[in-house]
Amino acid sequence: MGKYLYLIITVIILQIGNVKAIELQTNSENIILYNLDEHKILYEKNADKQISIASMTKIMTAIIALEHIDDLDQKITLTSSDFQGLEEANASVAGFKIGQKVTYRDLLYGLLLPSGADAAKALTRNVAGNKTEFIKLMNQKAKELKLKNTHFMNETGLDEEDHYSTVKEVANIFEYALKNKDFKEIITSSSYTMSDKSFVVYSTLERNKKRYNLKLDYLEGGKTGTTYDAGLCLASIAKKDGVSYMLVTARAPYDKEPLNFYDAETIYDHFMEHYGNKTIVEKGETLLELKTKYSKQEQTKWTADKTVQKYLSNDFNSKDLKKQYEGEQNITPDMKIGTKLGTLTISYQGTTVYKQDIILEEKIPFSLLKYIKAHIEIIIISTIIITLLIYIHHKKKRIKKKIRKKRK
Repeated sequence: MGKYLYLIITVIILQIGNVKAIELQTNSENIILYNLDEHKILYEKNADKQISIASMTKIMTAIIALEHIDDLDQKITLTSSDFQGLEEANASVAGFKIGQKVTYRDLLYGLLLPSGADAAKALTRNVAGNKTEFIKLMNQKAKELKLKNTHFMNETGLDEEDHYSTVKEVANIFEYALKNKDFKEIITSSSYTMSDKSFVVYSTLERNKKRYNLKLDYLEGGKTGTTYDAGLCLASIAKKDGVSYMLVTARAPYDKEPLNFYDAETIYDHFMEHYGNKTIVEKGETLLELKTKYSKQEQTKWTADKTVQKYLSNDFNSKDLKKQYEGEQNITPDMKIGTKLGTLTISYQGTTVYKQDIILEEKIPFSLLKYIKAHIEIIIISTIIITLLIYIHHKKKRIKKKIRKKRK
Protein backbone atom coordinates (compact mmCIF):
# COMPACT_ATOMS: atom_id res chain seq x y z
CA MET A 1 0.00 0.00 0.00
CA GLY A 2 3.05 2.20 -0.43
CA LYS A 3 3.65 5.48 1.31
CA TYR A 4 -0.08 5.99 1.87
CA LEU A 5 -0.26 3.10 4.29
CA TYR A 6 -0.96 4.14 7.84
CA LEU A 7 -0.52 0.83 9.58
CA ILE A 8 -2.18 0.43 12.96
CA ILE A 9 0.47 -1.50 14.79
CA THR A 10 -0.16 -3.29 18.01
CA VAL A 11 3.31 -4.14 19.18
CA ILE A 12 3.38 -6.56 22.04
CA ILE A 13 6.83 -6.70 23.54
CA LEU A 14 6.53 -9.69 25.80
CA GLN A 15 8.56 -10.33 28.86
CA ILE A 16 10.72 -13.14 27.61
CA GLY A 17 13.50 -15.17 29.08
CA ASN A 18 16.27 -13.78 26.90
CA VAL A 19 18.40 -13.00 29.96
CA LYS A 20 19.81 -16.29 31.11
CA ALA A 21 19.84 -17.23 34.77
CA ILE A 22 23.05 -15.87 36.19
CA GLU A 23 24.76 -15.63 39.53
CA LEU A 24 26.56 -12.41 40.40
CA GLN A 25 28.91 -11.94 43.31
CA THR A 26 27.10 -9.36 45.43
CA ASN A 27 27.00 -8.23 49.04
CA SER A 28 23.31 -7.33 49.13
CA GLU A 29 20.86 -10.01 50.23
CA ASN A 30 17.91 -8.54 48.35
CA ILE A 31 18.14 -7.32 44.77
CA ILE A 32 15.94 -6.48 41.81
CA LEU A 33 16.99 -4.99 38.48
CA TYR A 34 14.50 -3.77 35.88
CA ASN A 35 14.71 -2.75 32.27
CA LEU A 36 12.38 0.23 32.63
CA ASP A 37 11.75 0.55 28.89
CA GLU A 38 10.25 -2.94 28.69
CA HIS A 39 9.23 -3.10 32.36
CA LYS A 40 11.04 -6.39 32.56
CA ILE A 41 12.91 -7.98 35.45
CA LEU A 42 16.47 -8.70 34.42
CA TYR A 43 17.84 -9.98 37.71
CA GLU A 44 16.44 -10.68 41.14
CA LYS A 45 17.47 -12.18 44.45
CA ASN A 46 15.06 -12.52 47.39
CA ALA A 47 13.04 -9.74 45.77
CA ASP A 48 9.76 -10.62 47.54
CA LYS A 49 11.13 -11.01 51.05
CA GLN A 50 9.80 -8.55 53.62
CA ILE A 51 12.65 -6.44 54.98
CA SER A 52 13.43 -3.09 56.58
CA ILE A 53 14.05 -0.52 53.86
CA ALA A 54 15.71 2.32 55.76
CA SER A 55 15.63 5.71 54.03
CA MET A 56 14.28 4.28 50.79
CA THR A 57 11.08 4.96 52.76
CA LYS A 58 11.57 8.62 51.92
CA ILE A 59 10.61 7.94 48.30
CA MET A 60 7.06 7.36 49.53
CA THR A 61 7.35 10.32 51.92
CA ALA A 62 8.23 12.53 48.96
CA ILE A 63 5.41 11.35 46.72
CA ILE A 64 2.80 11.83 49.47
CA ALA A 65 4.06 15.37 50.01
CA LEU A 66 4.14 16.14 46.29
CA GLU A 67 0.58 14.91 45.80
CA HIS A 68 -0.74 17.06 48.65
CA ILE A 69 1.15 20.31 48.09
CA ASP A 70 -0.29 22.85 45.67
CA ASP A 71 2.63 25.30 45.67
CA LEU A 72 6.16 23.99 46.19
CA ASP A 73 7.45 27.53 46.65
CA GLN A 74 5.14 28.29 49.56
CA LYS A 75 7.16 29.16 52.67
CA ILE A 76 6.78 27.58 56.10
CA THR A 77 8.60 28.01 59.40
CA LEU A 78 10.41 25.07 61.01
CA THR A 79 9.66 24.34 64.67
CA SER A 80 11.41 22.34 67.38
CA SER A 81 9.04 19.42 66.81
CA ASP A 82 10.58 18.94 63.36
CA PHE A 83 13.88 17.99 65.04
CA GLN A 84 12.63 16.12 68.08
CA GLY A 85 14.30 12.74 68.64
CA LEU A 86 16.50 12.85 65.55
CA GLU A 87 19.81 13.21 67.36
CA GLU A 88 18.94 10.39 69.76
CA ALA A 89 18.04 8.13 66.83
CA ASN A 90 21.25 9.05 65.00
CA ALA A 91 19.12 9.99 62.00
CA SER A 92 20.64 11.74 59.01
CA VAL A 93 19.66 15.38 58.64
CA ALA A 94 19.80 17.92 55.84
CA GLY A 95 20.99 20.82 58.01
CA PHE A 96 17.86 22.92 58.59
CA LYS A 97 17.49 25.04 61.75
CA ILE A 98 14.65 25.73 64.19
CA GLY A 99 12.84 28.93 63.17
CA GLN A 100 14.20 28.82 59.62
CA LYS A 101 11.76 29.83 56.86
CA VAL A 102 11.94 27.40 53.97
CA THR A 103 9.89 26.37 50.96
CA TYR A 104 8.36 22.95 50.40
CA ARG A 105 10.79 22.63 47.50
CA ASP A 106 13.70 23.19 49.93
CA LEU A 107 12.36 20.43 52.16
CA LEU A 108 11.93 17.97 49.29
CA TYR A 109 15.48 18.51 48.11
CA GLY A 110 16.66 18.18 51.72
CA LEU A 111 14.63 14.97 52.03
CA LEU A 112 15.88 13.21 48.92
CA LEU A 113 19.44 14.40 48.28
CA PRO A 114 21.10 14.20 51.72
CA SER A 115 18.25 12.03 53.12
CA GLY A 116 17.24 14.55 55.77
CA ALA A 117 14.99 13.20 58.50
CA ASP A 118 14.46 16.82 59.61
CA ALA A 119 12.91 17.53 56.19
CA ALA A 120 10.74 14.40 56.48
CA LYS A 121 9.32 15.47 59.85
CA ALA A 122 8.69 19.03 58.67
CA LEU A 123 6.84 17.76 55.59
CA THR A 124 4.80 15.38 57.74
CA ARG A 125 3.66 18.15 60.09
CA ASN A 126 2.82 20.66 57.39
CA VAL A 127 1.18 18.28 54.90
CA ALA A 128 -0.98 16.16 57.21
CA GLY A 129 -0.91 17.98 60.54
CA ASN A 130 0.74 15.12 62.42
CA LYS A 131 2.66 11.89 61.95
CA THR A 132 -0.35 9.60 62.43
CA GLU A 133 -2.31 11.18 59.59
CA PHE A 134 0.72 11.28 57.31
CA ILE A 135 1.45 7.57 57.87
CA LYS A 136 -2.19 6.83 57.02
CA LEU A 137 -1.65 8.56 53.68
CA MET A 138 1.50 6.51 53.07
CA ASN A 139 -0.28 3.22 53.74
CA GLN A 140 -3.30 4.28 51.67
CA LYS A 141 -0.96 4.95 48.74
CA ALA A 142 0.67 1.54 49.24
CA LYS A 143 -2.79 -0.03 49.05
CA GLU A 144 -3.63 2.04 45.97
CA LEU A 145 -0.46 0.74 44.32
CA LYS A 146 -1.51 -2.83 45.25
CA LEU A 147 1.56 -3.37 47.41
CA LYS A 148 0.76 -6.42 49.52
CA ASN A 149 4.08 -6.63 51.35
CA THR A 150 4.56 -2.99 52.33
CA HIS A 151 3.57 -1.23 55.55
CA PHE A 152 4.81 2.04 56.99
CA MET A 153 5.15 3.12 60.63
CA ASN A 154 7.20 6.27 60.11
CA GLU A 155 8.19 8.78 57.45
CA THR A 156 11.95 8.56 57.88
CA GLY A 157 12.74 4.87 57.46
CA LEU A 158 14.15 4.30 60.95
CA ASP A 159 13.90 0.66 62.02
CA GLU A 160 10.54 -0.05 63.63
CA GLU A 161 8.37 -3.11 64.07
CA ASP A 162 5.75 -3.41 61.27
CA HIS A 163 7.71 -1.02 59.07
CA TYR A 164 8.67 -3.09 56.04
CA SER A 165 8.57 -3.63 52.30
CA THR A 166 10.39 -5.68 49.65
CA VAL A 167 12.89 -4.55 47.05
CA LYS A 168 10.33 -5.39 44.37
CA GLU A 169 7.70 -3.16 45.97
CA VAL A 170 10.21 -0.39 46.65
CA ALA A 171 10.89 -0.54 42.91
CA ASN A 172 7.13 -0.22 42.29
CA ILE A 173 7.01 2.87 44.52
CA PHE A 174 10.12 4.33 42.87
CA GLU A 175 8.77 3.79 39.37
CA TYR A 176 5.48 5.40 40.34
CA ALA A 177 7.29 8.37 41.89
CA LEU A 178 9.40 8.92 38.78
CA LYS A 179 6.24 9.72 36.84
CA ASN A 180 6.03 12.91 38.88
CA LYS A 181 8.17 15.52 37.10
CA ASP A 182 9.14 17.34 40.29
CA PHE A 183 10.23 14.13 41.98
CA LYS A 184 12.30 13.11 38.97
CA GLU A 185 13.92 16.53 38.76
CA ILE A 186 14.89 16.35 42.43
CA ILE A 187 16.08 12.75 42.53
CA THR A 188 18.32 13.26 39.49
CA SER A 189 19.93 16.44 40.83
CA SER A 190 23.47 16.38 42.22
CA SER A 191 23.05 19.43 44.46
CA TYR A 192 20.63 22.18 45.47
CA THR A 193 21.01 25.63 47.00
CA MET A 194 18.32 26.54 49.53
CA SER A 195 15.98 29.36 48.57
CA ASP A 196 17.41 31.58 51.33
CA LYS A 197 20.98 30.75 50.19
CA SER A 198 21.76 29.50 53.71
CA PHE A 199 23.40 26.24 52.59
CA VAL A 200 23.75 23.70 49.79
CA VAL A 201 22.70 20.05 49.94
CA TYR A 202 24.42 17.35 47.90
CA SER A 203 23.19 14.01 46.63
CA THR A 204 24.45 11.03 48.63
CA LEU A 205 25.07 9.35 45.29
CA GLU A 206 27.41 12.07 44.14
CA ARG A 207 29.18 12.22 47.50
CA ASN A 208 29.85 8.48 47.48
CA LYS A 209 30.95 8.46 43.84
CA LYS A 210 33.53 11.16 44.54
CA ARG A 211 34.64 9.86 47.93
CA TYR A 212 35.26 6.32 46.74
CA ASN A 213 36.18 7.17 43.14
CA LEU A 214 33.34 5.06 41.77
CA LYS A 215 32.97 4.80 38.00
CA LEU A 216 29.21 5.08 37.89
CA ASP A 217 28.75 7.81 35.30
CA TYR A 218 25.62 6.09 34.00
CA LEU A 219 23.79 6.64 37.32
CA GLU A 220 21.09 9.27 36.86
CA GLY A 221 19.85 9.44 40.42
CA GLY A 222 18.63 7.49 43.39
CA LYS A 223 18.07 7.13 47.09
CA THR A 224 20.38 5.54 49.62
CA GLY A 225 19.39 4.05 52.96
CA THR A 226 21.21 2.72 56.01
CA THR A 227 19.97 1.26 59.30
CA TYR A 228 21.03 -1.68 61.47
CA ASP A 229 18.21 -3.92 60.21
CA ALA A 230 18.20 -2.79 56.60
CA GLY A 231 21.95 -2.70 56.14
CA LEU A 232 23.20 -0.65 53.22
CA CYS A 233 20.44 0.02 50.68
CA LEU A 234 20.28 1.76 47.33
CA ALA A 235 17.44 2.50 44.91
CA SER A 236 18.86 3.93 41.71
CA ILE A 237 18.16 4.60 38.06
CA ALA A 238 20.71 4.45 35.28
CA LYS A 239 20.87 4.82 31.52
CA LYS A 240 23.37 3.66 28.95
CA ASP A 241 23.19 3.10 25.18
CA GLY A 242 19.52 4.02 25.12
CA VAL A 243 18.49 1.51 27.81
CA SER A 244 16.92 2.71 31.08
CA TYR A 245 17.44 0.63 34.22
CA MET A 246 16.22 0.62 37.81
CA LEU A 247 18.06 -1.22 40.56
CA VAL A 248 16.99 -1.67 44.18
CA THR A 249 19.28 -3.42 46.65
CA ALA A 250 19.08 -3.92 50.41
CA ARG A 251 20.81 -5.62 53.33
CA ALA A 252 24.40 -5.26 52.24
CA PRO A 253 26.52 -5.61 55.42
CA TYR A 254 26.90 -2.38 57.37
CA ASP A 255 30.49 -1.51 56.57
CA LYS A 256 32.87 1.39 56.17
CA GLU A 257 32.99 0.53 52.48
CA PRO A 258 30.01 1.46 50.23
CA LEU A 259 29.06 -2.15 49.49
CA ASN A 260 25.68 -1.07 48.13
CA PHE A 261 27.46 1.02 45.49
CA TYR A 262 29.89 -1.79 44.72
CA ASP A 263 26.90 -4.05 44.09
CA ALA A 264 25.33 -1.45 41.83
CA GLU A 265 28.54 -1.28 39.83
CA THR A 266 28.75 -5.09 39.58
CA ILE A 267 25.14 -5.53 38.49
CA TYR A 268 24.85 -2.57 36.13
CA ASP A 269 28.20 -3.29 34.48
CA HIS A 270 27.34 -6.91 33.83
CA PHE A 271 24.11 -6.15 32.02
CA MET A 272 25.43 -3.09 30.22
CA GLU A 273 28.38 -5.10 28.90
CA HIS A 274 26.51 -8.25 27.90
CA TYR A 275 23.10 -7.00 26.77
CA GLY A 276 21.60 -4.14 24.81
CA ASN A 277 18.85 -3.01 22.46
CA LYS A 278 18.86 -5.02 19.25
CA THR A 279 16.84 -4.08 16.18
CA ILE A 280 14.01 -6.50 15.52
CA VAL A 281 12.22 -4.45 12.85
CA GLU A 282 13.64 -1.60 10.76
CA LYS A 283 11.46 1.35 9.80
CA GLY A 284 10.31 0.88 6.21
CA GLU A 285 11.07 -2.84 6.28
CA THR A 286 8.61 -5.03 4.40
CA LEU A 287 6.89 -7.15 7.01
CA LEU A 288 4.38 -9.03 4.88
CA GLU A 289 3.06 -9.37 1.32
CA LEU A 290 -0.31 -10.94 0.56
CA LYS A 291 -1.72 -11.80 -2.84
CA THR A 292 -4.79 -9.96 -4.11
CA LYS A 293 -7.63 -11.46 -6.16
CA TYR A 294 -9.62 -9.71 -8.89
CA SER A 295 -7.52 -6.55 -8.58
CA LYS A 296 -5.13 -4.58 -10.79
CA GLN A 297 -2.39 -4.89 -8.14
CA GLU A 298 -0.79 -8.30 -7.73
CA GLN A 299 0.06 -7.97 -4.02
CA THR A 300 -0.59 -5.83 -0.97
CA LYS A 301 2.42 -4.92 1.14
CA TRP A 302 2.75 -4.03 4.82
CA THR A 303 5.80 -2.08 5.95
CA ALA A 304 6.98 -1.06 9.43
CA ASP A 305 6.24 2.57 10.27
CA LYS A 306 8.91 2.62 12.99
CA THR A 307 12.01 0.81 14.15
CA VAL A 308 11.39 -1.68 16.94
CA GLN A 309 14.13 -2.81 19.31
CA LYS A 310 14.31 -5.50 21.96
CA TYR A 311 16.69 -5.91 24.87
CA LEU A 312 18.73 -9.02 24.05
CA SER A 313 22.11 -10.59 24.58
CA ASN A 314 25.04 -9.25 22.58
CA ASP A 315 25.29 -12.60 20.76
CA PHE A 316 22.05 -11.67 18.98
CA ASN A 317 21.99 -12.65 15.31
CA SER A 318 19.20 -11.21 13.16
CA LYS A 319 19.34 -14.34 11.01
CA ASP A 320 17.74 -16.20 13.91
CA LEU A 321 14.59 -14.05 13.67
CA LYS A 322 11.65 -16.02 12.29
CA LYS A 323 8.48 -14.50 10.85
CA GLN A 324 5.17 -16.33 10.95
CA TYR A 325 1.83 -15.09 9.63
CA GLU A 326 -1.55 -16.59 10.48
CA GLY A 327 -4.68 -15.34 8.74
CA GLU A 328 -6.20 -14.61 5.33
CA GLN A 329 -3.90 -15.57 2.48
CA ASN A 330 -5.72 -13.65 -0.30
CA ILE A 331 -7.26 -10.18 -0.26
CA THR A 332 -10.34 -9.41 -2.34
CA PRO A 333 -12.03 -6.10 -3.31
CA ASP A 334 -15.12 -6.93 -1.24
CA MET A 335 -13.12 -6.77 2.02
CA LYS A 336 -13.79 -3.66 4.09
CA ILE A 337 -11.15 -1.19 5.27
CA GLY A 338 -10.27 -1.92 8.89
CA THR A 339 -10.70 -5.67 8.55
CA LYS A 340 -8.24 -7.63 10.65
CA LEU A 341 -6.69 -10.08 8.24
CA GLY A 342 -4.42 -11.92 10.65
CA THR A 343 -1.42 -11.66 12.94
CA LEU A 344 2.28 -11.45 12.17
CA THR A 345 4.62 -12.87 14.80
CA ILE A 346 8.39 -12.56 14.94
CA SER A 347 10.25 -14.94 17.22
CA TYR A 348 13.86 -15.18 18.31
CA GLN A 349 15.28 -18.52 19.36
CA GLY A 350 11.76 -19.85 19.77
CA THR A 351 10.44 -16.95 21.86
CA THR A 352 8.04 -14.27 20.61
CA VAL A 353 9.64 -10.83 20.55
CA TYR A 354 7.20 -8.91 18.34
CA LYS A 355 3.55 -9.17 17.37
CA GLN A 356 1.51 -7.08 14.97
CA ASP A 357 -2.10 -7.16 13.86
CA ILE A 358 -2.36 -7.03 10.06
CA ILE A 359 -5.15 -4.59 9.23
CA LEU A 360 -6.53 -3.79 5.77
CA GLU A 361 -6.01 -0.03 5.42
CA GLU A 362 -6.89 0.61 1.74
CA LYS A 363 -9.72 -0.41 -0.51
CA ILE A 364 -8.56 -2.98 -3.05
CA PRO A 365 -9.47 -1.78 -6.59
CA PHE A 366 -11.64 -4.22 -8.54
CA SER A 367 -10.57 -5.37 -12.04
CA LEU A 368 -13.25 -6.85 -14.28
CA LEU A 369 -10.60 -8.20 -16.63
CA LYS A 370 -8.81 -10.01 -13.77
CA TYR A 371 -12.13 -11.37 -12.57
CA ILE A 372 -12.94 -12.69 -16.06
CA LYS A 373 -9.49 -14.22 -16.42
CA ALA A 374 -9.80 -15.91 -13.05
CA HIS A 375 -13.17 -17.40 -13.99
CA ILE A 376 -12.69 -17.86 -17.74
CA GLU A 377 -13.38 -21.61 -17.72
CA ILE A 378 -16.57 -21.21 -15.72
CA ILE A 379 -17.64 -18.31 -17.96
CA ILE A 380 -17.02 -20.33 -21.14
CA ILE A 381 -18.83 -23.37 -19.81
CA SER A 382 -21.68 -21.22 -18.54
CA THR A 383 -21.91 -19.45 -21.92
CA ILE A 384 -22.03 -22.78 -23.76
CA ILE A 385 -24.70 -24.12 -21.43
CA ILE A 386 -26.79 -20.97 -21.74
CA THR A 387 -26.38 -21.00 -25.53
CA LEU A 388 -27.46 -24.66 -25.66
CA LEU A 389 -30.44 -23.98 -23.43
CA ILE A 390 -31.49 -21.08 -25.65
CA TYR A 391 -30.99 -23.24 -28.77
CA ILE A 392 -33.03 -26.08 -27.25
CA HIS A 393 -35.73 -23.67 -26.17
CA HIS A 394 -36.00 -22.16 -29.65
CA LYS A 395 -35.94 -25.60 -31.28
CA LYS A 396 -38.82 -26.75 -29.07
CA LYS A 397 -40.78 -23.65 -30.00
CA ARG A 398 -40.26 -24.36 -33.71
CA ILE A 399 -41.33 -27.96 -33.29
CA LYS A 400 -44.47 -26.94 -31.42
CA LYS A 401 -45.25 -24.39 -34.12
CA LYS A 402 -44.95 -27.03 -36.88
CA ILE A 403 -47.21 -29.39 -34.94
CA ARG A 404 -49.89 -26.72 -34.60
CA LYS A 405 -49.76 -25.99 -38.36
CA LYS A 406 -50.22 -29.67 -39.23
CA ARG A 407 -53.26 -29.91 -37.01
CA LYS A 408 -54.88 -27.02 -38.83
